[in-house]
Amino acid sequence: MQSRREILHVLAAGAGLSATPVAALGEPVRLDPTPSCADDGEPTPTATRGPYFRPGSPERADVTGGRAEGTPLFVGGRVLGRDCRPVARALVDLWQADDSGRYDTSGNHLRGHQYTDEGGRWAFATIVPAPYTFRSMHIHFRVQRPGGAVLTTQVFFPGDPGHDRDPQFDPRLVLTVSRESGTRRGRFDFVLA
Repeated sequence: MQSRREILHVLAAGAGLSATPVAALGEPVRLDPTPSCADDGEPTPTATRGPYFRPGSPERADVTGGRAEGTPLFVGGRVLGRDCRPVARALVDLWQADDSGRYDTSGNHLRGHQYTDEGGRWAFATIVPAPYTFRSMHIHFRVQRPGGAVLTTQVFFPGDPGHDRDPQFDPRLVLTVSRESGTRRGRFDFVLA
């Protein structure tokens, strides 16, 4: 199982994220604003939470529970306000299907939450989910700034031919994905209203 810091470092290598904590540098880390934040200032679109959300996920960065099934995926990004400033201590809750298109409905496999750091950064070690009936590959998220409203949404994978049959697909919710040594890295920045 990997620590949050290790996951942030892996993401930084592949996605241009600075994963070094601000306190360790002694000065703020400057990142370019996300295109969605800088271009139109619109918050991240909502999407249905689906029938498989369960409250009370464990706080952790590695949601695989040490299981090696599936294609490894490190997914992360930042939580920002509409002013493009990072949101510290925002709750980021993730749940998803496994590599067979099934959700764990009795345990916490591929479920977890964490809080963003001072730079608004979050990251999870997970796997690439399989598509299933009428759905393309996606990961569910609930994101909430301290004391704020909850954003419930999903992110999708680029190039999935299942987008055409998925009534919930939204092209504004597509991850930026790269591949390195068999591991995929996904990046998405949430912009909160």
